[in-house]
Amino acid sequence: MIDKLQKIEDRYREIESQLGDPSVVANVDRFTKLTRELATLEPIVKKFREYKKILAQIDEDKTLFETADDEELKSIAAEELAELKKSKAELDKELPILLLPKDPNDDKNVIVEIRGGVGGEEAALFAGDLFRMYTRYAERQGWRVDIVDSNPTTIGGFKEISFTVDGQGAYSKMKYESGTHRVQRVPVTESGGRIHTSAVTVAVLPEAEEVDVEINPNDLRIDTYCASGAGGQYVNRTETAIRITHLPSGIVVQCQDEKSQLKNKEKAMRVLRARVQDLAVREQNEAIAADRKNQVGSGDRSERIRTYNFPQGRVTDHRIGMTLHKLDDVLNGDLDEIISALITADQSKRLTEN
Repeated sequence: MIDKLQKIEDRYREIESQLGDPSVVANVDRFTKLTRELATLEPIVKKFREYKKILAQIDEDKTLFETADDEELKSIAAEELAELKKSKAELDKELPILLLPKDPNDDKNVIVEIRGGVGGEEAALFAGDLFRMYTRYAERQGWRVDIVDSNPTTIGGFKEISFTVDGQGAYSKMKYESGTHRVQRVPVTESGGRIHTSAVTVAVLPEAEEVDVEINPNDLRIDTYCASGAGGQYVNRTETAIRITHLPSGIVVQCQDEKSQLKNKEKAMRVLRARVQDLAVREQNEAIAADRKNQVGSGDRSERIRTYNFPQGRVTDHRIGMTLHKLDDVLNGDLDEIISALITADQSKRLTEN
């Protein structure tokens, strides 16, 4: 482990030196790439330097304890050694986690797509609840949410809604939300007071940059139409809404949220790139699909990941067997406890596999 950490620190120093070179600064792409790499390595290097300082201090205190004639000095050295060994033990746990291969998408913005599944109007209402939950969670994280497209229902839900979440590390946390979310409650449309079970699917895609996915403009069919709201009423009479069809894959993306056709096209292309990349990744991973299905946060949209039980006021994440009796808090965006537990479980699994 020490050898790996030392190589990382050496690379960190090398990048620092390169970033001081005027020719590197003048090359925007290279400068950006190196800056990102430096930011990725910085937390590891910081902890490693702290670790080396603790090891050096332990050696000094051991020597002092073994050679000092003064009992008071020996006592001070013994106390310091106990604290230093405790700090070292903590870093011994943290450093292997920092050395785990990082998901290259973790720092990216995300595209989230929520679709009502089994349950009709009730599923659509819960899709709206999940959208509000993620919006409030994003606010807590200091991220920005921007609706791309939505298909609202007359009673306040969404048959489907897609939106972007822009912010540092958005994908690193939101990726654990991909899958089927199940709700158990008495629907507002139910007069008999019976509990219904409905389902909503959530897809979280890392935003693909233009350099990540090459899309040939000749492979696109772009249609424009008048944007409409709930109930089919026209939002405006000009053709500002955009529908883009990627002919090779058959992927269709549309956006009508903005009043500007250009802005709608830009948003739609963000989603299209993410979907094309997601399709490529899923096709590439078909051979190891069984392995991916066993991973926490595998992103399998058919997997039932969480149940929201309203009569009992509980939320259960089935991947880690975690149940919280704080349904209202979770639906108000308090997802930190669940997502932290999912991250820890994912890290533990990967540590045992290495």
